[in-house]
Amino acid sequence: MSLLAKIDRYLRRTGMAPTTFGRRAVRDPRLVGDLRLGRTPGPGVSARVDAFIASSQ
Repeated sequence: MSLLAKIDRYLRRTGMAPTTFGRRAVRDPRLVGDLRLGRTPGPGVSARVDAFIASSQ
């Protein structure tokens, strides 16, 4: 599953705003919007997002 798909599923489940997610997960409020526009995340960003989602479950 792609990183964006994981994030979108998390956002639907929690009702969190995309900017709030980006700010809390990686200190980048533009993360989700940029990913939707084609940004390719580095391995560090991917790891931090996965860790944030895992810690929230």
